[in-house]
Amino acid sequence: MKSILIRSAVFLLVILSGSIILKYFVFSTEVKKEDNHYQNYVNQHYKVFALELPDSLFFLDEEVPLTMVDIAERLDREMLINVYWQSQTLLFFKKANKFFPSIETILKEYGVPDDFKYLALTESGLSNVVSPAGAAGYWQFLKETAKEYGLEVNNEVDERYHLEKSTAAFCKYMLDAYSKFGSWTLAAASYNMGIGGLNNQITRQQVNNYYDLLLNEETGRYVFRIMAVKQIMTNPAYYGFYFRPQDLYPPDEFRTIEMNTEITNMADFAFEQGVNYKILKLMNPWLRQNYLHNTSGKNYQIKIPKQGYYSLSKVDSSLLLLE
Repeated sequence: MKSILIRSAVFLLVILSGSIILKYFVFSTEVKKEDNHYQNYVNQHYKVFALELPDSLFFLDEEVPLTMVDIAERLDREMLINVYWQSQTLLFFKKANKFFPSIETILKEYGVPDDFKYLALTESGLSNVVSPAGAAGYWQFLKETAKEYGLEVNNEVDERYHLEKSTAAFCKYMLDAYSKFGSWTLAAASYNMGIGGLNNQITRQQVNNYYDLLLNEETGRYVFRIMAVKQIMTNPAYYGFYFRPQDLYPPDEFRTIEMNTEITNMADFAFEQGVNYKILKLMNPWLRQNYLHNTSGKNYQIKIPKQGYYSLSKVDSSLLLLE
């Protein structure tokens, strides 16, 4: 009887052990399957690569000394930031398609290197933003600098928000800076820290090359940010950016009318031109008020979208809620 009990106990132990082993095997297999599934997902959908810098690079008509360790590291930093800030950089592609044609024409007209169009992207993202220091518009002009280079800036008109006029003013600044420093790269750096500030550093450090200067962090990164954006935007697929022509924002289609008289109400004026207040202001952001006194009789050119570019109708005034 004792031996039968022992054999039964051993049999139950074997069954129990087998069950545990089987469950462990099944569990391990499921975990392994799950791990493999996750790894396959990772392999297919999530990769972060270090970037390979080009062997040679020209920017603003000058060769970039990539053989210098600090220069290569500074460019690599800005490349990584802009490649992996995908939403921002993809917006750069979209907005460049809208604004670059006008900018390129004006840069060429003034004899300023085409690479400077990327400066507008890094300065403002080609949006009419205002910095904490009060710099405004596509090119981020401070008020006094804007006036110095011929832009009208007041309560009613702010031509820092005028794409063509502010681009022309930027070109005039760059020609002055190039005349002073004899280098487009130094001219670009001066746009960030001022001609006087850059000249002080050149005198102090006794070098006249941007890549040999030790500057504050913002200006020290400034040219490399522009350079990195250019490198990515001229090689989009290489850096993982894919889009179709229809994904990009089209340039505005407009006609221009000339006004040298007062506009008492911008909404009424807009409807007279077949658009509404919103569209008028979107296409002419330099008009800052709901009116334009124009006491001097100055001739202003106002953009009106071509027929069919926008579809709208005027609201019946009897339906408006008026105070």
